[in-house]
Amino acid sequence: MRRISMAVCCLLLASACAAPAGGAGDDGFVAIFDGRTLDGWDGDPAYWRVEDGAIVGEVTPATILQRNTFLVWRGGEVEDFELRVRFRITNPGNSGISYRNAEVPGLRWALTGYQADLDGPKRYVGSNYEERARTTLAAQGQRVTVPPVQAGDSLRAHVRSNAWTPSVVEAQLGHPDSLDAHVRDGDWNEYHIVARGNRLQHYVNGVLMSDVTDNDPVNGRRRGLLGVQVHVGPPMKVEYRDFLLKPL
Repeated sequence: MRRISMAVCCLLLASACAAPAGGAGDDGFVAIFDGRTLDGWDGDPAYWRVEDGAIVGEVTPATILQRNTFLVWRGGEVEDFELRVRFRITNPGNSGISYRNAEVPGLRWALTGYQADLDGPKRYVGSNYEERARTTLAAQGQRVTVPPVQAGDSLRAHVRSNAWTPSVVEAQLGHPDSLDAHVRDGDWNEYHIVARGNRLQHYVNGVLMSDVTDNDPVNGRRRGLLGVQVHVGPPMKVEYRDFLLKPL
């Protein structure tokens, strides 16, 4: 059975003892956000705070971003897991839940890796985007297989030239318009991420939005950091609450 790291297991055990009421149940999920502080999280305080029991990421006219910035959970690396979290985002707004990520050398609060995407206009919510790497692995409503990069191929050159389509679409889970109907505008929604081995599934409000099988042993990621993002663009606000994590 695959597991998250020992450091994460120890922190989850401690969190279970200190979790706020309703933060963890008998199903193995444990709260990794205490609802009051950013203890255990690391990000630029110009963009991240806690308000009304939620993690808030906000970009204002005075704090326009030059690059995406992340709030990183410092409890350890996640491997095989399920994550449930509620989110609310303004329109316009762009954010995401990053997992199995690595830190970008030389850049503080910058991550690269898988991301469960979400946005206010609902163009990307539920999709699987790989930050600073292979870009879109599965668009909203797609079940895909990602093949290995062929010998001699340059991943960086292909991504920069937009000449490489990394995923083979195996099935459509639904039309984006019908999937969007399950996402509440300007209200709380639930993200449910299931990462088991090389299969990555993103559910929003109980509806499967994307399903990726990543068969690339070179560029695929089996473990890494967890975080949330605020994206470059116009002023926006995103909120996250009830972060619940379960190792598989």
